[in-house]
Amino acid sequence: MRPWNFSAGPSALPLPVLEQAAQEMTDWHGSGLSVMEMSHRGKHFLQIINEAHDDLRELLSVPDDFEILFMQGGATAENAIIPLNLIGRQGLGKADYVLSGIWSEKSCKEARRYGDVAVAGSSGCASVINGLSQAAFTWFPEPAQWQLRDDAAYVHLCSNETIGGVEFVNWPDLNALGAKGVPLVVDASSHILSRPIDFSNVGLVYAGAQKNAGPAGVTLVMIRKDLIGHALPHCPSAFDYANVAASGSMFNTPPTYAIYVMGLVFKWLKQHGGVAAIEQVNIQKANALYNYIDASGFYENRVHPSVRSRMNVPFFLANEALNTTFLAESEQAGLFQLKGHKSVGGMRASIYNAMPLEGVQALVSFMQEFERRHG
Repeated sequence: MRPWNFSAGPSALPLPVLEQAAQEMTDWHGSGLSVMEMSHRGKHFLQIINEAHDDLRELLSVPDDFEILFMQGGATAENAIIPLNLIGRQGLGKADYVLSGIWSEKSCKEARRYGDVAVAGSSGCASVINGLSQAAFTWFPEPAQWQLRDDAAYVHLCSNETIGGVEFVNWPDLNALGAKGVPLVVDASSHILSRPIDFSNVGLVYAGAQKNAGPAGVTLVMIRKDLIGHALPHCPSAFDYANVAASGSMFNTPPTYAIYVMGLVFKWLKQHGGVAAIEQVNIQKANALYNYIDASGFYENRVHPSVRSRMNVPFFLANEALNTTFLAESEQAGLFQLKGHKSVGGMRASIYNAMPLEGVQALVSFMQEFERRHG
């Protein structure tokens, strides 16, 4: 039996996807070619990328007025690519950022290289939320309290903080908050395809594939068409959304194998009922783990219950002197990659789409037994 992989990314892929990729490694669909050695402009790869594009649009119900782009550099590169393409849209070079954790902080820091970037809201301090005392970056700033500029080119937020385990899904209508016509830009890297997306209040959604959509190497960008064509003069041509859109994501050689495997993940999702169906499984998984943690005095999750991530569950042992023992014994039990990020400490279980309920149940059983022996 394979171990249960709780890595935050690159993360576990569905076993049927890995098995199909292995079967097709040297001969894709009788072509006599591996996908890794195909011309990206040949008929075989064009079929692969077009099907991946169409399947993603179907899975997320991406509106027709949005382009879907497959790009390189991960979400980290998008931290620069987005302002290079959008911050000059209003001619004033302004953008507002909402800070809810380490990744949104990094996005904001990078964007400041390209224009006037202001913090619209931040949870980077301790606060009391609904009667609960919360440490920095364990809660999400309420949209009604954001300080928005109506002449900003866009407002950026990270809707799931992989490290801190904070997830925010009620993306607001910025028009109602006084920022009329300002598009919302969302980094959805670590919960893309885990739940439906409402595109009505958003202008751009982006995500690195390696959390939940495929292997590292390809980045998904879903952008409203009217936001394309505003790149700064010094934006590299390969990162200009207009060039990428006009060339069907092949302005330069794309990450062909990563796109191929990502396409297999899309088909696996469709076979399992799509995003709405996988969301129900994700709810079961998250509830199973959070309910046990909350009922235990031995483990603790510090994120406010209203914004707990379904995908990334950080937790702490009451006696942190047991951390090393917990990690050693969990690996012996076939539970891998549970160590928390170095900036936060503790433990973290990333339970993306490819992690079945049985894997989470195995983790809970181990945690119960560990508590029995060490509590």
